Amino acid sequence: MELRQLRYFVAVVEEANFTRAAARLHLAQPGLSAQIRQLERELGQQLLDRSGRSVTMTEVGAAVLPHARAALAATERITQTVDEFTGLLRGHVRVGCISGTATEDFDISSALANFHDDHPQVGISLTENTSEQMLAAVRHGELDIALVGLTGADLDADLGIDVVLDTPIVAAVALDGPDRTHIPLGELRDHPLICLPRGTGIRGVFDRACAAAGFEPDVAFEAAAPPLLLRLAAHGLGIAVVPALTPEEAAAFGVRVLPISEPQLHGKLALAWRLDRPGSPAVKVLLGQLRISLARTKTP
Repeated sequence: MELRQLRYFVAVVEEANFTRAAARLHLAQPGLSAQIRQLERELGQQLLDRSGRSVTMTEVGAAVLPHARAALAATERITQTVDEFTGLLRGHVRVGCISGTATEDFDISSALANFHDDHPQVGISLTENTSEQMLAAVRHGELDIALVGLTGADLDADLGIDVVLDTPIVAAVALDGPDRTHIPLGELRDHPLICLPRGTGIRGVFDRACAAAGFEPDVAFEAAAPPLLLRLAAHGLGIAVVPALTPEEAAAFGVRVLPISEPQLHGKLALAWRLDRPGSPAVKVLLGQLRISLARTKTP
């Protein structure tokens, strides 16, 4: 019995199809089938039922599967342990980030490039999505690390969270809009609003605050990019609910910024990862580097 045969067996079970498993393993299907049959001959039992449209496990195969997975996991841990002693990192790290975070303040591309220069044998994938979807992906093991906006919802205890930015949420209005220094949250019920989509951190915080105040916001426009929200507000199409702006940023977009009061609202950007699953050495190192590189954005 060889470890590769166990890996092939697990792949066929997970794909429920020899053709898909062969493609996933980059093997020819006849060769894969031959290896599985050799494993079955060595064990003296049939592991897979090939009689249906999809491949299923026999009773013996179902009993063998957890042991096969445990053997493969143990082999991977051995490799990781040796790599840690030799200082070699390899493998693959899956990173997620919300749209709009690839800015000078959150230069993820440089952080990933520096990590790749130091550890060229580690593959990196980067995807963008909403905060809610990426937190779910981290929980389900589909992402290793994610940079997300916190919505104010309770978080699972098995998630590690490091807040890297805490910023006020403000209202941006056209230059000829209301001449005032702030706007209470309750008054926003009387205005068309321009917001980030549902599932984003700031939208989640805002929606929860409106619900607590007893009203549903009248969202006239939604967009994933804050600059577009600000341009719409500058044309007088509504009040944009956005992260805090500097005076220079507000002037560049042609808007005035009104702090939201009663209550004040804050958006938080955070790194998220799983606490209850030991990450690979590559994941641990990249997470540490991201926490260091983004730490300068934290508020005092």
